[in-house]
Amino acid sequence: MTVHLIKLSVGPETLTDLAQWQQQRLREQKWAGQKQELMHVTRQRPKRAEEVLDGGSIYWVIKGFIVARQKLIELRPLLREGVPYCGLIYEPELITVRARPRRPFQGWRYFDPDDAPADVGKWTDAHEMPDATQRELMVLGLL
Repeated sequence: MTVHLIKLSVGPETLTDLAQWQQQRLREQKWAGQKQELMHVTRQRPKRAEEVLDGGSIYWVIKGFIVARQKLIELRPLLREGVPYCGLIYEPELITVRARPRRPFQGWRYFDPDDAPADVGKWTDAHEMPDATQRELMVLGLL
């Protein structure tokens, strides 16, 4: 049975900011001759690893709204200064979801597929309306 993860995206103000940061990270890895991959490093490894890797995604919360997801492809054990961590490796393709409010929380949480918002489609640079406008309409309950 598949289970997802949900995580606050700290720093980006908009989905466009998140996408640009990720694209820049991939470019830097390419220039440095490194393997191009996106990874979020966390202290705790999901105990439900098999379920997470059985089609699970990481859902991103930006400014109080679940806005996108990316498919998880690996949970990599890491060691930093002798301390174990886990690298959540996910696909570069951002998939926008029907925005839904979400209260702040720390770290990541398991996210039941039945609670996950519906996909809207693949994210592209060409949005019909700016992120700030979309967020304002969501707050007003119009989107």
